[in-house]
Amino acid sequence: MKIRKVCILGGTGFVGRHVAYELSRRGMPCRIPSRRPHRARDIQLLPGCEVTQIGKFETAELQEQFKGCDAVINLVGILNPSRNSSYHDIHAELVSHVVDAAINSNVKHLLHMSAINASESCGKSNYLRSKGEGENRAHTLSRHHIAVTSFRPSVIFGPEDSFINRFNRLMKLPGPLPLACPGAKFAPVYVNDVALAIANAIGSEETFGKRYELCGPKVFTLHDIVDYIIKHTGRHKTVIALGKNSSMLQAALLGLVPGKPFTLDNYRSLQTPAICSRDGLAKLGITATSMDQVVPDYLR
Repeated sequence: MKIRKVCILGGTGFVGRHVAYELSRRGMPCRIPSRRPHRARDIQLLPGCEVTQIGKFETAELQEQFKGCDAVINLVGILNPSRNSSYHDIHAELVSHVVDAAINSNVKHLLHMSAINASESCGKSNYLRSKGEGENRAHTLSRHHIAVTSFRPSVIFGPEDSFINRFNRLMKLPGPLPLACPGAKFAPVYVNDVALAIANAIGSEETFGKRYELCGPKVFTLHDIVDYIIKHTGRHKTVIALGKNSSMLQAALLGLVPGKPFTLDNYRSLQTPAICSRDGLAKLGITATSMDQVVPDYLR
């Protein structure tokens, strides 16, 4: 399928910037709607990329943004709800607006970012259930109108990530580190590999209707990851592995802190291993990058 221009929703975020860089490198023009275009000056400098002003992510405004675009990439998501935005609003209702606008704008291909373990019926947290509902809406509401491809990554790492870097910052605080859910499992995937997966799928008929799990080459527990950071930063830090009740108590307390660094819903998400049953990267022609190839450099 010939794709002449792509619209990236969430294009100013962590993953979105890498997708924009990759599309620019390939000579693929892209449009990136943003409520705060002035914060994306680096993207505006990329050849072929334009950052446009948008007010609300609703059908009418999205339809204007999609004009002239053959593909739309939806990367919009939140880790925790706010007073103005719930999981359901962002992960499910927004998808309905995206699909309606895409149909009205004659978009040919919708690429949707979901999450590993997303399930509308069986997800263990509101986050995972809302992600599952949104992914299902993307595939079902678009049927007979738009080709859809969705991606289900494990936790994503890279120089600007909010995962490895968050724990690295915690290591700098005085005293021991009380670690909730130390046995939670992940297969961290490199942000550049996720961007490549999305870019490789654009317009590819082999990906239509598919859902790709995206994982790195190695499984880590959360305790393994903390130990990894300690090793590569040379810090001396005592880690206290919390049990179930202590982990839930920590989540309940931190959920009351401004910014909600850890909540009971986050705790529930961690109860299902964030690992892949199928190698989606390999199916898209990508060899997974290990943490060893990237993380030590930005930890230093």
